[in-house]
Amino acid sequence: MEQRQMQKDRIKLRIRHTKDTEKNGNFQEQMSRARALIFASPEIVSGFNRPVNDQYVSQSSTSALVQGQYPCNMSRTVMNSGAPPCRASSRLFGVSHATARAQDNFHIDPSSYLEPKAPGGNYQSLSSVLQTPVPMIGHDQLLLDHFIDNILRLSFPVLEAHSRGPAQLCAILDSLKTNKSYFHCSLSVSAIHLKTTMNISSQRINHDIMRHRYGAVSQLCKTLSNESEHTQILDATLAMIFFHCFVGVPDDEELPDIPWHDHFQAAANLVSKLEESLDPNAALPFSMSLTAWIDILGATMLGTAPKFAPTYREKHLSGTTSGLREMMGCDDRIMYLISEIACLEALNSEGRISETRLYQHVSALTGQLDFTEPADPSLKTPYTSSGAIWPEQLTKNMSAVFRAAARIYLYTLLPGIDRSHPTITTLVAKITDIFPYIPSGPYGFDRSLVWPLLITGAHSEPTSTFRRILSERASSLGDVGDFGSFGRMYRLLVEVWRLTDEPPTPPAIIERPRTYIDPYTGLPTPGLKRDEMMRSPSPVQYTLGLRSIKKQQVQWRDVMNRNGWKFLLI
Repeated sequence: MEQRQMQKDRIKLRIRHTKDTEKNGNFQEQMSRARALIFASPEIVSGFNRPVNDQYVSQSSTSALVQGQYPCNMSRTVMNSGAPPCRASSRLFGVSHATARAQDNFHIDPSSYLEPKAPGGNYQSLSSVLQTPVPMIGHDQLLLDHFIDNILRLSFPVLEAHSRGPAQLCAILDSLKTNKSYFHCSLSVSAIHLKTTMNISSQRINHDIMRHRYGAVSQLCKTLSNESEHTQILDATLAMIFFHCFVGVPDDEELPDIPWHDHFQAAANLVSKLEESLDPNAALPFSMSLTAWIDILGATMLGTAPKFAPTYREKHLSGTTSGLREMMGCDDRIMYLISEIACLEALNSEGRISETRLYQHVSALTGQLDFTEPADPSLKTPYTSSGAIWPEQLTKNMSAVFRAAARIYLYTLLPGIDRSHPTITTLVAKITDIFPYIPSGPYGFDRSLVWPLLITGAHSEPTSTFRRILSERASSLGDVGDFGSFGRMYRLLVEVWRLTDEPPTPPAIIERPRTYIDPYTGLPTPGLKRDEMMRSPSPVQYTLGLRSIKKQQVQWRDVMNRNGWKFLLI
């Protein structure tokens, strides 16, 4: 309690300093100081994004939009998401607008930048140099504030653990300033997040979602013919895919939108064009790392081969990194092998490979996964003695989860291998044993493990300890666990379990399915609530008289297709 009080006092002092800065400081001078601070830091490695001045060349500003207020208490929005306050607010960058709005009640937590995330980290707080209000009309300012204060901190937790968050944050701020499509995409995502976290049902919020969604697409169409802006177009297109993974509820399909894989097809075409002009000796741009992340795990959502599978194969053979470990927590080699497994699944589902060849490929990929095992397989807590995150140990622990899930994904391609097979149950138990070494809760990294949790949960048995612990960790996330990719993943798993779990003993009486108000849809839904399901080893029993109806064996992707869910679970 004493430590928390000291932290509060420090924050109050910083806020007073902030107000003095807002009165007397020069914004452009502060922005120059911030950029010099970021890129002079020895902890910031330039392997994920191009220099800001080269990547974002347009100098046009974003126009002001509709005025108005949402019918809710916006003072709750920052903490309601369950994510820590952002290090910087939208009032950090100089967008030129006609009308200014007072920002009297907004405060941010500067302490998140005051302590280094890794051993040896020593960089100054960005919030201490970026505090000038940005004039903007109406509640578009509110949406922009909400995007930066809430959604950005949901996006790249592993990247921030590697002390590279400040550089990427600066690049995102420049994108919001100079890239109109990126700006509209961000505000649309922000409106979705506000709608779901604050339970807003007004037509105004729906109007803002669609207004900015349309604005993002229309701006893309305007710039497609300009080859000099392909980088900006790619950034905006990836933003439309990626940021949507962190907002919304599983069954919220009331507003029309373009599926993520259609956006990614356009992004892949742009990447192919941009790759021709890339310097092979230069650091890989951040957008290319993000593309690889979406491409590999997105292919497993669709049951297809990744679009750039040959590139990942070459990189795996040559030992070339794509920046994935630092971006999303999984060793690049394991991600490349997941790409290979996705290719094998696609060949097998299309009947283009014999059973003998399938076994041979599974054996070969098993050996390749063995090669990714560390020399020291023991796991440790990812915290240093000072309580800061130790990024190398964190990514080692997270890679162990991805590696075991990749093995499950691989072995279940074989005929006769299901969740009850000893190999699968052993792997599920192994992932369960790794849980204590992954920080949980709203400040943890469970949201970075959506894909391996999906693969593991879909192949877990009803009495598995994994299900109980996953439920506990989902509850520890609070509200943030109900939204975005994690909420969609859990909703999908609950539906898979409902369809596949068989009652352990024949029921003696007729029992009709119970119903509850599903938090994801707001509609009466048969089954048990998440916490009730995980407290009881027995699934919901559907019976006809005294005869139990045997549950069907279904694949998680089939469940998505049946429900019309076009999820990207990363």
